[in-house]
Amino acid sequence: MRLDVVTIFPEYLEPLRHALLGKAIEQGILEVGVHDLRQWGEGNHKSVDAPPLGGGPGMVMKPEVWGPALDAVAHRDADVETLTTAAAHRNDKVRHDERRGVKARPYEARDVCEGEDPEAPLLLVPTPAGAPFTQSDAQAWSRERHIVVACGRYEGIDQRVFEEATVRYRVREVSIGDYVLIGGEVAALVIAEAVTRLIPGVLGNTQSHEDDSFSDGLLEAPSYTTPRTWRGIAAPEVLTSGDHGKVDKWRRQASLKRTQGVRPDLIAQARQAGELDEDDVFFLDSRPVRTVLDVLIDPQAWPKVRKRMRRALAKAGYRVEDATLTERKGAVCFEPSMLEQAYEREHGRPPNVPLCELEITGRTTLSNAEATEAVVAALPWGTQWVGATRPVESQQ
Repeated sequence: MRLDVVTIFPEYLEPLRHALLGKAIEQGILEVGVHDLRQWGEGNHKSVDAPPLGGGPGMVMKPEVWGPALDAVAHRDADVETLTTAAAHRNDKVRHDERRGVKARPYEARDVCEGEDPEAPLLLVPTPAGAPFTQSDAQAWSRERHIVVACGRYEGIDQRVFEEATVRYRVREVSIGDYVLIGGEVAALVIAEAVTRLIPGVLGNTQSHEDDSFSDGLLEAPSYTTPRTWRGIAAPEVLTSGDHGKVDKWRRQASLKRTQGVRPDLIAQARQAGELDEDDVFFLDSRPVRTVLDVLIDPQAWPKVRKRMRRALAKAGYRVEDATLTERKGAVCFEPSMLEQAYEREHGRPPNVPLCELEITGRTTLSNAEATEAVVAALPWGTQWVGATRPVESQQ
């Protein structure tokens, strides 16, 4: 196995040279490269960080530093310090498995998701916002030929680094526990030891690992810094809006969504402890939707209708983010439209208000049909309409 670690503190990885890991290096079972991130730093001071977009404390590690670093490590063309064992080990003693003729028994499972290249390196990103690192992960990763660990510091690494890295890596954000460290180096040591000891030949007795046992409660929202667009990936627009209220709301909702996605146990605990307010609970239980209706309505009455509609829909369980009414102009499928024809058949005369398109986006706990009914109920009595509500992909 080849293990590469990228860090701004290469000396922190000295423990990888000791004990069983050092012996694995000596035996050629493990090869370890430690890369100083400041090789790719900018300016005279080799800067690697910048203030976070949207404001807030601390600094975020820059994508234009991490991107080239991971490119170089993936292609193995970076200047690297290859670790040697800290002390010579005795390799002339017959070990347990050799003495008893036990054949190597590598674990069968591998961590390869649908659509991923199984031969691509595995990029591990230690972060409190990652999925919990488990023994099953260690078993699967012990089958890898090349693992790269990206050690973040400060407020973390710009999220776009990991999105873009999927071109060359299988990316996994991973947490070693529900606590926060100063940086990712300690986590790298934990993961390296947990994984390496499962590689056949590292432990003298295979059975010894086969018999192993096994401050707000939410995860952080993703972090972003300058530039606003990097390698074709834009940071969320709200973070550059200057509206601190919207930024806070986005971060809270992104935090809830991330936690629900990778640590639902934390959400359950927070619910039980009463740590989630009404808005939090609604966000978690709702989904984004879009209602589009053709309606016969007076555009001049729309401002008052919109205010009433927002209140009525909120009570019904449909929170409106945007509501627009646009008068339809130009050709339609039929002249007059089917809705106008239906009105004329019912009332014996053409409608005296224009055909408009009503579009509402928001979140709801209602079914699609119930959401449409709630919108229609909030319109002036007797409004002619046709249309539906459909789910939309979340932009969180």
